[in-house]
Amino acid sequence: MKVRIGSKNPTKIHACEAVFKEYTVEGISVPSGVSPQPKTDEETRRGAINRAIAAFNLRETDIGVGLEGGVMLLNGSLYLTNWGALAVSHDEIYTAAGARIALPSAFLPELKQGKELGDIMEEYAQKENIRSNEGAIGIFTNDQIDRSTMFTHVTQILRGQLEYWSKI
Repeated sequence: MKVRIGSKNPTKIHACEAVFKEYTVEGISVPSGVSPQPKTDEETRRGAINRAIAAFNLRETDIGVGLEGGVMLLNGSLYLTNWGALAVSHDEIYTAAGARIALPSAFLPELKQGKELGDIMEEYAQKENIRSNEGAIGIFTNDQIDRSTMFTHVTQILRGQLEYWSKI
């Protein structure tokens, strides 16, 4: 069986490989259909769904997965958010959210100006390519959990839902 993840980001591909070990996993670039930096839970979820459907629509794919990171405001505080979606047909799509962690409120003005969290994090942490490595979650948890692990948890939830509801 083949799983296509709607991204070429190594952290997302590793998450799918960790959960679907017995499957062929392939990362493919597909549009999220949302802004480059999703700013709400709803927009982040929609991006994950769009990626899962686009990945599923490719020929010879049994499962399409979309993983999307974003930010959200909750009671005036800025949080990291992430969503996943798994498509096995156009009508059968599972979704799940993952870890949330507070982000510095000082990031808000740059986010409102359209800057992406990954770019803000690179400047903040003085490191390159954070979004393809530890991510903001890795920085702010002192490497207790990295971006790949965060997305692995979401992907485990998605697979568990699929197995429970469809008894594959």
